[in-house]
Amino acid sequence: MTTQPGQADQFLALHKAGEPLLLPNPWDAGSAKVLAFLGFQALATTSSGFALTLGRPDGAVTRDEALEHARVIVSATELPVSADLEGGFADEPAAVARTVELAIAAGLAGCSIEDFSGSAQQPIYEPGLARERIAAAAEAAHRGDVRLVLTARAENYLHGRPDLADTIARLQAFQEAGADVLYAPGLTELADIREVVTAVDRPVNVLALPACPPVAELAAAGVSRISVGGSYARVAYGALADAATELHDRGTYTYLGRPGEDAVRALFS
Repeated sequence: MTTQPGQADQFLALHKAGEPLLLPNPWDAGSAKVLAFLGFQALATTSSGFALTLGRPDGAVTRDEALEHARVIVSATELPVSADLEGGFADEPAAVARTVELAIAAGLAGCSIEDFSGSAQQPIYEPGLARERIAAAAEAAHRGDVRLVLTARAENYLHGRPDLADTIARLQAFQEAGADVLYAPGLTELADIREVVTAVDRPVNVLALPACPPVAELAAAGVSRISVGGSYARVAYGALADAATELHDRGTYTYLGRPGEDAVRALFS
């Protein structure tokens, strides 16, 4: 087992341009164990997937709940884990830094901080404050013997602001502020993704979406990491809804015996 001081280095080393790390997002200890069993090299929490387990929408989880959830995922396997810490659960840079300090105490190898404010009036932090928040997070993530891989997220495309130039400018500012990995979730056009990759000098993460190019094309574009967000959790809940609907409406059980069940039985039997 790699000790926590070495896990950040191990995690960051998995980010290779042209050979992207496939980073799945478990939503509980069981799903983390399944993903480790299937051969993934690292894991990341998902704010929306975790919120689903609590019967809540994304963004309705507290910092304490998110950090406790991170501890559960960290304890489930020996893989390095990065946590989706949303906007750091604070507006002010010093408070975001405190969230990162608590993430280190939770045993994480990495975390992400986004520039989504949660405000309907101004959903994305203005550029100066957004950079200050990442600078404070980076300082907290990189000080001392135990460090975190900090992923900085530019959220324009998830919140009705498909502005590529502003997104790139934000990512460049986050790089200068000390972020280790850069991430603009919502990008799906290969040309846009390639432009982001060439505009920065840090590993770039892409969120897998239905319209997103396949892994091979993203690899050729220089992407270093591909994550799935809450989609695995939604697929699992969707499978539950389909199976329950079949039983309730048709009285049949064709949902039983699907291939994926073999892996689950092999792991937990």
